[in-house]
Amino acid sequence: MVLVCFVALAASLPIALISLGKLVLFLFALAAFAATAAGGKVSGELPALRLTRGPYVLLTAMALFALSLFWTEADANTALMSLVKHGKLLVIVILALLIRTPQEARFALLAFALGQVSLLALSWLLTMGVPLPWLKPAGKGVVFSSYLDQGIIFATSAAVFWHLRPLQSPEPLWPRWLAGVFAAGALASVFLVLIGRSAFVVATALVGLTALWALPARQRLKVLLGAPLLVVAVLYLGWSHMPGRVTMIASESRSFSENADVTTSSGWRLNAWHRSLQAIAEEPVSGHGIGAWTRSVKRLQGQNGTEVFGAGPLSNPHQEYLLWGVELGVGGVALLVLLHLALAHDFSRFVQPVFRAGLSVVVAMAIACLFNSSLYDGLIGDYFCIVLGLLLGLGLVTRSPPPAALEAGP
Repeated sequence: MVLVCFVALAASLPIALISLGKLVLFLFALAAFAATAAGGKVSGELPALRLTRGPYVLLTAMALFALSLFWTEADANTALMSLVKHGKLLVIVILALLIRTPQEARFALLAFALGQVSLLALSWLLTMGVPLPWLKPAGKGVVFSSYLDQGIIFATSAAVFWHLRPLQSPEPLWPRWLAGVFAAGALASVFLVLIGRSAFVVATALVGLTALWALPARQRLKVLLGAPLLVVAVLYLGWSHMPGRVTMIASESRSFSENADVTTSSGWRLNAWHRSLQAIAEEPVSGHGIGAWTRSVKRLQGQNGTEVFGAGPLSNPHQEYLLWGVELGVGGVALLVLLHLALAHDFSRFVQPVFRAGLSVVVAMAIACLFNSSLYDGLIGDYFCIVLGLLLGLGLVTRSPPPAALEAGP
């Protein structure tokens, strides 16, 4: 539990500490599984995991990534490094297996909450101009990562804090007032301080989803259609960053369309998506293999491939679905979509607070993957895997129906 709590806390820490926590977690899980297998207790140790679908989709994806080592177009070193980056998905399964009781789940989530509250407090101190000599901020209100990562993390954690506030198993995770204060502070940081467009979309979607659940069923369709538009309209009129960011996206996209300008953020991204679709069309069944995205798009880009995509071998298209598509073919895209759906199904079988918190994280991840390689990238991908593993573990040990009832369900 000390290790699980450290990993939960590390979701709010610099990438070096996250990597250290993952390494020790993997080694410990490997040793624990080997010891269990040696004792002949494997079948008896995994009853909870048999009630889920997401982990099995995840393990299938990892198996296919590993098998693609046999046909990848990338060199062996690049392919193995890419496999390690994808391998962070296993954190979800490991955490779900290591959390065995409601009390353990509570300790782990309290460690996660401590890290997130500290991260939010540091962010607001930096925003208000308070000097923190031990930190080198990467932007206004940015603590350890980037405004893009931190904005998505704050928006997602706000939903987790808010939806878990009524959970009573075996006792409340945190006071209701803390959930409200954290959610308000995190969303204020996303909408008023940080300038991440992806975080803005994620936060807007999660606010809309929360409003949808808060109202009677007969009014939910109106909220579903109107709430996000209302939030966008209010922020467009009142938030100084928003008009400029929208105008910049339109201008950069037009420049790419008319002049093939890939020097801007939007132009680079549109070009990367275009080359990715070309690569998928070349190998729609098997894909180009793990780690082959950069090599494939550089070849398709032509003479200025290195200039556009950089000299490194492990770039990505800033779009997770296309990354999986280039590496595993059309089936890779379908597999990532299936992973989101399977995790959503798993959370739907848990008690309401865990279901809403878990589904919010899945929705945030699905949206973030549209604009970034959010599972492949460090820190933001680690965050999603850690929080999903914690919530999946919490759901499995606090589910209200007995295992027999769940196994007999649809």
